[in-house]
Amino acid sequence: MLSVLVNKSFIGGVIEIWSHVHAPSLPVLCILIMYAVYTICVMKILPGPTVYGPVTPKGNIPVYTDNGFKHYLLTMALFCFLTFLLHPLGLSPSIIYDRFDEVLVSLNVFSLIFCIFLYLKGKFSPSSTDSGSSGNIIFDYYWGMELYPRVFGVDIKLFTNCRFGMMAWALLVCVHVVKSYELHGFVDSMFVSAFLQLLYITKFFWWESGYLHTIDIMLDRAGFYICWGCLVYIPGMYTSVSLYLVSHPVRLGPLLADVILLLGALSIYVNFSADKQKQDARRTNGDCTIWGRKAQTIRARYQLENGEVKESLLLASGWWGLSRHFHYVPEILLAFFWSVPALFQNLFPYSYLIFLTILLTHRSYRDDHKCRIKYGPAWAEYCKKVPYKIIPFVF
Repeated sequence: MLSVLVNKSFIGGVIEIWSHVHAPSLPVLCILIMYAVYTICVMKILPGPTVYGPVTPKGNIPVYTDNGFKHYLLTMALFCFLTFLLHPLGLSPSIIYDRFDEVLVSLNVFSLIFCIFLYLKGKFSPSSTDSGSSGNIIFDYYWGMELYPRVFGVDIKLFTNCRFGMMAWALLVCVHVVKSYELHGFVDSMFVSAFLQLLYITKFFWWESGYLHTIDIMLDRAGFYICWGCLVYIPGMYTSVSLYLVSHPVRLGPLLADVILLLGALSIYVNFSADKQKQDARRTNGDCTIWGRKAQTIRARYQLENGEVKESLLLASGWWGLSRHFHYVPEILLAFFWSVPALFQNLFPYSYLIFLTILLTHRSYRDDHKCRIKYGPAWAEYCKKVPYKIIPFVF
């Protein structure tokens, strides 16, 4: 009897949720199409230095134009300009908040079709030799057929991961700020959460060329797993805190707001410092000082599928001497600090924090497994020197 009641309650809840979901309207479709076209055009037009991704298992080296930070600044400036320009006409970007269900439906439908296109492209017209089928059509659709697909010169993963997904995160936070101000005036909890999120995203685009060397780009193929995640999950999940604060405003007071801001900014600084230490070690081939001492590095040789031997530098100094994935610690702390302005009346604002903790913990195991296979004895030596995965002296 209890199971029947639970099932009825669950079904009733699902029906209740779907009763508030609407088919995409023309204004929402037009906004999303214009945004996608704008994003592709800016990717192609904005100048920037040429940067190179890591050597792939097949020996290919992806090439990019490093214009992500310019893209970010231009887009944020245009958002502010259009918001002030259209306000006297009674138009507001908060229409996106009001019709967010339509936005998510549109992105879901598009991403499902887009991933079919990527599967067919990878099968019949791959962009490079870093492609191929597992023999299982469902897995190929999910995981992807190509590591670095390009369409008319546009790198698909750079588009989905950075210029659409991450940029949409920043824009949606701004939309939520505008909506909150329209409803409640200035609310310090919204300001603190939005400021920390935007500061993190600003840092991401400043460091975008470094992101091209992460596991998302180096290992994950362009399929449903990564593309749906960036086109739908980032806009839907990563913005959950500011989305919640629109309808649940919290007054923190100056002291608590300042403390959260300070600790969040400190987390971003530590995260940036860890990234910079690794970049400095790579740039100088290990001939640099970290925290006043000569950098400790391990030279790890590995072999590509074509037999060519390459070498990587494993840094065991500074933050990277505390744990092999220490940069995950400030990322998780930062997510907590931009979530905690919502306080503790509801679990929903902590959805992203919970997801991120699970994701990064799982990723630490994935990365260790990949490096153990790739670097062999050198990775074993590195793990002996830096025994902790994420949290020093704990895990």
